[in-house]
Amino acid sequence: MTAPVVTRFAPSPTGFLHIGGGRTALFNWLYARKHGGKMLLRIEDTDRERSTEAAIDAILDGLKWLGIEWDGDTVYQFARAARHREVAEQLLAEGKAYYCYASAEELQAMRESARAEGRSKLYNGLWRDRDPSDPKPDVKPTIRLKAPLTGETVIEDRVQGRVVWQNENLDDLVLLRGDGTPTYMLAVVVDDHDMAVTHVIRGDDHLINAARQKQIYDALGWDVPSMSHIPLIHGPDGSKLSKRHGALGVDAYRAMGYVPAALRNYLVRLGWSHGDQEIFTTQEMIDAFELSGIGRSAARFDFAKLESINGHYIRHSDDQALVTMFEEILPYAEGGAAIQAKLNDATRAQLLRAMPGLKERAKTLLELVKGADFIFADRPLEITEPKAVAVLTPETRVLLGKLRTALEAVTDWTAANTEAAARAFAEEAGLKLGGVAQPLRVALTGKTTSPGIFDVLAVLGRQECLDRLADQAAV
Repeated sequence: MTAPVVTRFAPSPTGFLHIGGGRTALFNWLYARKHGGKMLLRIEDTDRERSTEAAIDAILDGLKWLGIEWDGDTVYQFARAARHREVAEQLLAEGKAYYCYASAEELQAMRESARAEGRSKLYNGLWRDRDPSDPKPDVKPTIRLKAPLTGETVIEDRVQGRVVWQNENLDDLVLLRGDGTPTYMLAVVVDDHDMAVTHVIRGDDHLINAARQKQIYDALGWDVPSMSHIPLIHGPDGSKLSKRHGALGVDAYRAMGYVPAALRNYLVRLGWSHGDQEIFTTQEMIDAFELSGIGRSAARFDFAKLESINGHYIRHSDDQALVTMFEEILPYAEGGAAIQAKLNDATRAQLLRAMPGLKERAKTLLELVKGADFIFADRPLEITEPKAVAVLTPETRVLLGKLRTALEAVTDWTAANTEAAARAFAEEAGLKLGGVAQPLRVALTGKTTSPGIFDVLAVLGRQECLDRLADQAAV
């Protein structure tokens, strides 16, 4: 019987959950769900100086917001240091590792010599075959792996293919530092083994680590997990992803008004493909996801594509769900606090009525908020948009006064009835409907663009519309 699939996402809590980490977590989650397995979460917090509780909270929060659920309890690597030391000492006892008493000065001299000679192997094996009973009392020894000196270390990578390193170029890596703390290389191998991880799916910046980790697996006689190293995400110009390209934390995308399902959909298509399909439900992603669909070349981040997908999700979202999302994005929106203060049963009902028109025009939740600000505007409206100011000429203000009188006659206040009254008024005034609708839009919203103007009339209600028209009409 084959072992059940177990993947893991193992971030270092030295900062936010960046967008590449979000994609790695998603790929691990999808592969585990596809095969009925588990995805575990391990916080690699062995770097005590740089690891912070705030970063851990940001990672957990980012994963939850993205909708990526892990199985079981979160594992904290630092808490397992005693187990890591136990394995290093086991290798020492078996003659597969050794104490190294090289001083910092000796190690620096070795590195400089190797670089001067163009050698990739920086440690010269000074203590590899020394008598362990010949310690240096003034140096706390490290424990180094007695790595093979000849032959090859090979990884059959599910994305990169067969990757080969010549052992003569690989150092005897440190397993345990002089202060007794385990190194990243050792901790990862021990944790993956003890957590029964079957598939390691991570960025290809870890590919060189795979060679070193395989040597530890081999020394311990443990099975090596299936390895898949995903090409990193680049900017639109093909260069390394920077903040201006989108190398931001997942929390930044939430603040910019992206919907979790849309960001998931965008991330899954960064470096993975399934024919020409662009839009996936979560279940479709799970059903379709295979490692063979991951390409070997770096994916390019494209904000325009992300916005397009986000707009699709907004347009196809349930209106009531969008009202909830609207409220959740307010802390990040300009003027959000003022809108929050005005949210009540009446304005929520208006927002819900307006949502079909609002969501057609918005690519982000922030745009949705901006589009809805006419609902929450204080009277008299502050009209600052230059195009809108230009519409309200003395002539159009007179027109608005007459239009208000015509609309005041409408008692059954619906979009259809107000439109019929406006059309009749325009015809009687010898104007096209646009000549009436645009001043009306500016008077009611303060802008030259909005959802359909007669939908706006229906959303605001009869008295509010008549009052706003009175504010802008010539006396």
